[in-house]
Amino acid sequence: MVIYSKEMRSEEKVHMRGGEGTVTITHHAEKAHMKNCRLFCEISIPPKGSIGEHDHVNEIEYYYITMGKGIVIDNGIDKEVNPGDIVLTGNGASHSIRNTGSTPLVFTAVIITDAE
Repeated sequence: MVIYSKEMRSEEKVHMRGGEGTVTITHHAEKAHMKNCRLFCEISIPPKGSIGEHDHVNEIEYYYITMGKGIVIDNGIDKEVNPGDIVLTGNGASHSIRNTGSTPLVFTAVIITDAE
């Protein structure tokens, strides 16, 4: 199977999880094509934008930063992120992310759920 970029669904979320600005999400695959995976997408956060704090219970989320720079609040601790960095959040931990640069902060987000 090949999923072509022109077939990928894109959406915009305003104040995602209580964050600032409008976040663009491009879904690389839909649920019907994924097992034990709730989300596989690219997220773009504009300058000064953010995704608000949220937790991950019975799942783990991975962010792979591809462009820009930002700050992740990882269980209450600010951590700078840059291209090539990976953020892991799971087991009930919480995080948020904000763009601290002058260009979009872009990353791949993957959420893996506990196997049933």
